[in-house]
Amino acid sequence: MSVAVRVIPCLDVDAGRVVKGVNFEGLRDAGDPVELARRYDAEGADELTFLDVTASSGNRETMYDVVARTAEQVFIPLTVGGGVRTPADVDRLLRAGADKVGVNTAAIARPELISEVAHRFGAQVLVLSVDARRCPPGTTTASGFEVTTHGGRTGTGIDAVEWAARGAELGAGEILLNSMDADGTKAGFDLEMLAAVRSRVAVPLVASGGAGAVEHFPPAIETGADAVLAASVFHFGELTVGQVKDAIRATGAPVR
Repeated sequence: MSVAVRVIPCLDVDAGRVVKGVNFEGLRDAGDPVELARRYDAEGADELTFLDVTASSGNRETMYDVVARTAEQVFIPLTVGGGVRTPADVDRLLRAGADKVGVNTAAIARPELISEVAHRFGAQVLVLSVDARRCPPGTTTASGFEVTTHGGRTGTGIDAVEWAARGAELGAGEILLNSMDADGTKAGFDLEMLAAVRSRVAVPLVASGGAGAVEHFPPAIETGADAVLAASVFHFGELTVGQVKDAIRATGAPVR
């Protein structure tokens, strides 16, 4: 791996505040997004990801405001996702200060959205966010992993590995792979899922869901992730970006 590994704090934003729960439930307040973003910029984060976790029309204006205020304060790339349904939504987020935009549910409903956004703005702008879980009893896919919607609560029956591969073919410049089983558990990334997706996609792959200790991050990189994303361990001061980078650097992987 010649490109430096990226360490990305993720801010789940609801009504203008950062929140965090386990498996997207039991959300608790984790602070002001602009203040947290400024802190992570100072700590040496390579990027920031903002996810509007409710993405209702009522919070849409709030999210644009948060993005604009954050972009004024920090100088690292911002990826913003949640409720993005059209190229016009992407355009507005880019104008507000986002560098990349994540799509998820809308792309599942209409995969052409991926190619439309990539064609208009460039593949480097588009992140396909894949919320995936191990197939529950009674269901199965070829890979054993399925795509979910609605914060991991609704199964789609779509093979998560096949969907990631298709998204890359349609023009997604990056895959954000979030394990819904591991999300918020702090038990470590789902390396099996990560390896399965890595075997099928050549675009950058971001590992998400399950980070709880510094020793969880290097295996994700060794499994094929180009970047690692975490939320609560950073928000509540359990780990710093620097500690994670040191752990990855100790394995010989290039880090900024």
